[in-house]
Amino acid sequence: MMNVNVHSLDGNRVEQVELPKVFSTPYRVDLVRRAFVHLQSRYFQPQGRDPLAGMRVSAESRGTGLGIARMARVKGEGMRRAGQAGGVAGVVKGRLTHPPRAEKIIVKRLNKKERHLALCSALAATAIREVVRARGHRIPDDIELPLVVTDEIEGIGKAKDLLKVLKALRLSDDLERARGSIRKRSGKARMRGRRQYIAKSALIVVKGANSSVARAAGSIPGVEVVPVDRLSVLHLAPGGHPGRLCIWSKSALEGIRDMSNGAVEFMEVTAL
Repeated sequence: MMNVNVHSLDGNRVEQVELPKVFSTPYRVDLVRRAFVHLQSRYFQPQGRDPLAGMRVSAESRGTGLGIARMARVKGEGMRRAGQAGGVAGVVKGRLTHPPRAEKIIVKRLNKKERHLALCSALAATAIREVVRARGHRIPDDIELPLVVTDEIEGIGKAKDLLKVLKALRLSDDLERARGSIRKRSGKARMRGRRQYIAKSALIVVKGANSSVARAAGSIPGVEVVPVDRLSVLHLAPGGHPGRLCIWSKSALEGIRDMSNGAVEFMEVTAL
């Protein structure tokens, strides 16, 4: 395997480490998109309707011989609702023909090996410069991917210090792209908590879940922090589009080395 440079917080190269074998997984965009849809289905909210909606009426058919349709009509006289059709589908204030049901299974299942291979493929896509650029990230021509930084980045607790590190790594253009993409929403989206749209920028992968850099990244638009043991296709390929710009701490890169053996096995299986 090839070696990758480890950068300091000033952007200087300090050492080299061996790149895990998981980054040599074949790039499968179809598999990554399939895994994204299946994982995203876990967050879908079940929807259903009241089984008695549109049926709480005293409607009864009047039979034949009256020159009117034989559908059920509301009983009574002297009121607006009397004589109108009710309790059936396709009429005013009637029930839906085929309403959605809450018991419908909306979570999609994915094979374990297929899910694992999709994760490995999404990881490999983060090291391909053409794929990262095709996703929309603005990176220099001579940048080295994956971008590995010393473990000192996990101890950063202020947003201004994290911004200095990102600028030292020459990611200012991508940060400006994310900052300029902010769009305020209105209507139903705003009412449901999706007040604004922000494009995805750098993803910082750390070793532990209690890193202080997560608090610092919360103030920078588009920048996210995720522990290496919680890494998912949802983080590496937002919207089903692989090639997320990732910044790895040295410990996080070592922690993902455990996935390398599994990636090699799946590569051999797919080659058969």
